Amino acid sequence: MTLLERLKSGIETSTATETIELAKELESILPEESVLTLEGDLGAGKTTFIKGIALAMGIQDVITSPTFNIFNTYRGTKTLLHMDAYRLEGDSKIIDELMLEDFMTPPYCLAIEWPGNLGEMPWPVDLALSLSILPNRHHWIQTVS
Repeated sequence: MTLLERLKSGIETSTATETIELAKELESILPEESVLTLEGDLGAGKTTFIKGIALAMGIQDVITSPTFNIFNTYRGTKTLLHMDAYRLEGDSKIIDELMLEDFMTPPYCLAIEWPGNLGEMPWPVDLALSLSILPNRHHWIQTVS
């Protein structure tokens, strides 16, 4: 079973390290220029997942949630744009104001936390993920249809 097939059914991780390793594996199969969305409750592992994406790209910077900056840019074998739309609340015109596309230097991965807060998504999404916390405190990662 491929990783994408497993993600359709859902994958449980019990540690941050497992979540990071899963993300590293996923990065290797993402398109060269990709848009990845991550929905889920606070603390569900979205930023941890993006840390794994960054490590797979050879990025050694500390990856933090850009809640107040809205997005951070990191450079490795690809450009990683990490966006946190938590505070945007459906304001889709903010995308133009941020000039985010000016930072989308190929090859890139645009990883968006809380994409539902953007209103209409201005880019085609290659992979949409939902992350949640299970009753046993493990994390559940699954593709969104």
